[in-house]
Amino acid sequence: MSDPIKTRKDGHVLEVTLDRPKANAIDLATSRVMGDVFTEFRDDPNLRVAIVTGTGEKFFCPGWDLKAAAAGDAVDGDYGKGGFGGLQELRGLNKPVIAAINGICCGGGLELALSADLILAAEHATFALPEIRSGTVADAASIKLPKRIPYHIAMEMLLTGRWIDAEEAARWGLINHVYSQSDLMSEARKLAQLLASGPPLVYAAIKEVVREAEDMKFQDAMNRITKSQFETVERLYRSEDQLEGARAFAEKRDPVWKGR
Repeated sequence: MSDPIKTRKDGHVLEVTLDRPKANAIDLATSRVMGDVFTEFRDDPNLRVAIVTGTGEKFFCPGWDLKAAAAGDAVDGDYGKGGFGGLQELRGLNKPVIAAINGICCGGGLELALSADLILAAEHATFALPEIRSGTVADAASIKLPKRIPYHIAMEMLLTGRWIDAEEAARWGLINHVYSQSDLMSEARKLAQLLASGPPLVYAAIKEVVREAEDMKFQDAMNRITKSQFETVERLYRSEDQLEGARAFAEKRDPVWKGR
């Protein structure tokens, strides 16, 4: 059997491609592989940005592999590091992740996309949470989606399983940009290279503050910053990159970020 996850490194960028014909569905074994891949990405100081996408033009990912479930995969089984798909529960992931949605994105596939920081989609991509029709709950989406798009739109998707196209998804702010299928990966790679050229310690600080402050009052979050309680912020303020940014500005040149 071929590897269900293909990876490609291009400088500081890691591409992760789901490759499980016919639909790129995720079973327990695939989820564990994804967890290992994203953990290695998190811990590799040379990698700064990841792109996650799917093979082909029909499916990004429909989520949980129901055929594998019918064959014995337990829905509450061992998904591996980072939980389902390796991303949504991966602790300390302080690097940007881009989801490039190349087709149908539903159920756990949409939950995987919601775990990314930026979402790009092909024009023909579609999105849904059809779990309601099979009598189950889209657990991660129930937590995340109402915080990402208007409450009533999120609840409509959760309660009815309604499909939306890429244009509507962009209108509600679920995704960042819509491209033709032929341009999707080139645009994702262009964005990834832009991010990879930026300051990795700043990205880490942004991601930690955003993540930790999500359920905090504004002043409580600010107090944590001023009291040096965010590790990534403190590391940034004491880094070579902090000095490099100031020097580059004063010298009217592009900064050279080292991530230290």
